Parts: sequence; structure tokens; C-alpha cells
Amino acid sequence: MLMISPRMASGMQEKQYTPSLLSFFVYNPTFGPREGEEEKKILFYHPSDVEKNEKIRNVGLCEAIVQFTRTFCPTKPANSLHTQKNRQFFFQPEENFWIVMVVRNPMVEKPNKDGKPPTVEYQEEEILDTVYGAVVRQCYSMYKLFNGTFGRAVEAGGVEQLIQKLEKFFYRYLQTLHLQSCDLLDVFGGISFFPLDKMTYLKIQSFVNRVEESLSLIKYTAFLYNDQLIWSGLEQDDMRVLYKYLTTSLFPRHSEPELAGRDSPLRPEVTGNLMHYGRFLTGPTNFKDPEAKFRFPKIYVGAEDGYEELHLIVYKAMSAAACFMISASVELTREFCEQLDSLVGPQLTLLASDICEQFTINRRISGTEKEPQFKFIYFNHMNLAEKSTIHMRKTASVCLTSVHPDLMKILGDINCDFARVDEDEEIIVKAMTDYWVVGKKSDQRELYVILNQKNANLIEVNEEVKRLCATQFNNIFFLD
Repeated sequence: MLMISPRMASGMQEKQYTPSLLSFFVYNPTFGPREGEEEKKILFYHPSDVEKNEKIRNVGLCEAIVQFTRTFCPTKPANSLHTQKNRQFFFQPEENFWIVMVVRNPMVEKPNKDGKPPTVEYQEEEILDTVYGAVVRQCYSMYKLFNGTFGRAVEAGGVEQLIQKLEKFFYRYLQTLHLQSCDLLDVFGGISFFPLDKMTYLKIQSFVNRVEESLSLIKYTAFLYNDQLIWSGLEQDDMRVLYKYLTTSLFPRHSEPELAGRDSPLRPEVTGNLMHYGRFLTGPTNFKDPEAKFRFPKIYVGAEDGYEELHLIVYKAMSAAACFMISASVELTREFCEQLDSLVGPQLTLLASDICEQFTINRRISGTEKEPQFKFIYFNHMNLAEKSTIHMRKTASVCLTSVHPDLMKILGDINCDFARVDEDEEIIVKAMTDYWVVGKKSDQRELYVILNQKNANLIEVNEEVKRLCATQFNNIFFLD
């Protein structure tokens, strides 16, 4: 992405270029061990129009770097390679399978006088290994969610089948990567949970139990409201990847003006189950169409014997969404979809109204407070809960943050420091822009706070963070 910033001193303009994807490839060194067979190692390469010898040369260089770094630490080969113009990231998700992502460093193009070519300055330190290393791992996790492991594809249909699956998946997925929007939330890969009172939560639990009892084919259920998770029957790691897919890909594609509470004038007065706002987000767009095909996307989740393949049905009513997962060995029919629609639609519509009412009441009660002078990101490693008042919106294609990118970079640097040690600790940074940035790591939880208090000193900042912990996280223990 190109950004142009006017220079104060003269009419000249300098151009700023954000990080961009140069190449992305998957290889297995055991598939082409002999000379002349090097091309067989390459399972996927983006961009595809790169000349064959250059692909072989680039893959060979990565292979050599990995092998060389093994001599220093056999159990931990290289994760990244820093050069002036780009950064390479290496990830081995399965034995002998490697994923490599090459990112061009951000740069500034400064014009010169007398018609000379512009001077290019590469900003090598603006890219964080932790952030973009997490992006590479996300790429694999998302592939595995919809296709299973690389090894499974080879066992099922040989190397050719794996190549086809990689082409089909990554051709589309890489288009959704917006590297300039990546930040600390990509490192955490957490889940935003919707805050609920006990009674409404019990209503949702009761709804899930009733549906699973009535439709015995359903193996797992997940319930979300406003893109935030309320209930999940899946294992944490599987839900984390599914949650990312739902909130950054599926839901944004089907966004609509949502209806407000039970008293909304938009909501017709209906009796019984005659009408509801439920609809399928996956599968046929109109299941009453006689030509409709009842095919749903398949996902792979962990099981005791390795993994299991499931149909993914996502059903939405207003701001509430229910995900139902059914064994892929079962063939889904029109009758089943009609039964699910008539059972879930009315109940989900009422639940969505109840949650909206409760949310509106809670917001009205807490809405009297003035705008706080701080913004924060919180993450809990134990249940993957994350909360951010810094991000106004975060999807695959857009990341709107309410703070300057320099401050986001400081947050990333503090996180890198936390990752190096196991002990609990606290870091306080005074930024050049008069902001204070505080990082707290305590008992598997991390809290990052940005304070806009120009004239505050270290003691006052510390007291302000304590007050924040007492008001926003009063039921969470943070070590002082």
C-alpha cells in the first residue's frame, strides 16, 4: 500500500510504502532429493508467474538457511531471516513440510533535487517477527481447518492431490492477507467473549441443549452474538481458528443492517412461529428452491484418534449466530434443513432480541461515565479471552485502531520482551508523543495500557493503571 505524506519544508512529497507480500511457498525437501528433481520439492508457489529456475533457487536458499541454523540448535531451526529489503519467515507445521512467507519491508521514497532518482530508505525494524510469524501459523491453521493436514492429503491421493488443495485454498486465501493491518491481536489469536448476565446465559445454554436433543445429528454447537462468542462445544484450539474464519471472512460477507430489540418498529408483530429472521449463511441460499443443492462446507477438528470431518452449518437471526457441526459421514437433506429452520429460527430470533435488550440496558447504565483517558488490550492465555478498546474494527481487510502505529509497535515490542521470560513482570515506556505505554504480565494474563497523560510521572501512571485494573478487571488478580 502506498501512502503519501506532504513535507512541511517544501512542496515535495515523500512516499511511504507499507509491508507487502513478495512471495509465499510450501515445499518438502524429501520430494526432490536428487539433482535435476528440485522442482518436485515445490508444492505451492505464489506468485505463480515466477520463472521456474527462480522458484528453485529461492526454495533452495531457504532449505540451506534452515539446514545451516540446525547446526547451532538442532531442535529449533530458524524462524526468520532479516535482510535490508525484506524479511523471510519459516514455519514447519508438519515433519518435512515447510511454509515460507517473504515480506517486503516498509520503505520511504524521498525525492531528490536536480532530477536525480529518489532515495529509498527501508525501515527494517518496523516489522515484528512475532506478528508476521503468527500470520504464517494462521495461514496453516486455516488451511487445516478446511482441508486437514498436508500428510492426510498425501495419504489420500498422493502429492498431486496436496498440490491441488494448496492451489485451490491459498489462491483465494492469500488475497485476504492485508499485512499492513497485522498487529498484536494476530499474535494472540484470541476470542472476544460477549458479556452476559446469568439469566440470559442460561437461556442460551437451554437453547443449545434443546436443539442438540431435538436434532441428534448435531455433534457440536457454537453460539455468537455481535461477532463475540458466548458458548462453544468445541476444543479451544479448534474454536480459535473457526472464530477467526467466522469473524474475518464469513460474517463480513453477509453483513446486514441488524434489527434492534424486541420493541423495534422494524420487527412485525407475529404470533407463534409464523415468522422469524433466521437464515442459513452456509449451504443453499434458498433451501425451498427445488433445484437447491444441500452442500455445506466441511471442516476438520481434533479428535481422540487424530481428527474428525464435519459439516459446518452457520445459521443467523439478527445479530445472533449459531454454528452447528454434524459428522461429514451423514448426508444432509432438504427435510433436515427445513426441520432445523423451523426449530431454530423462531427461538434464535427471540434470543437475539433478549440479548439486545439486556445489552442496551447494561450500556445505558454504564454509559454515564465520561470517555476514559486510557485504552487497553487484554489477553488471557488460559481461555484465549481477548478484549481491546484500541481496535474500533478488526477484520481480514481492515484494521481501524484509535492509536498511532508507533504506539502499536511499542505494544508489540513489550510483548516480545514478555515472551523471552516466564516470570511475571511489568514494563512502563514513555513514548516520544507524550503517551505512556504500560505492559503487565501476571499469571498467564497480559494487559497493555496506553495512557494520554502528558504531565504524569511514573508514580501517577502506576496508580492510574491500578485504578484501571480495579474498575475494568476487578474479578481478575494482577500481581503488583
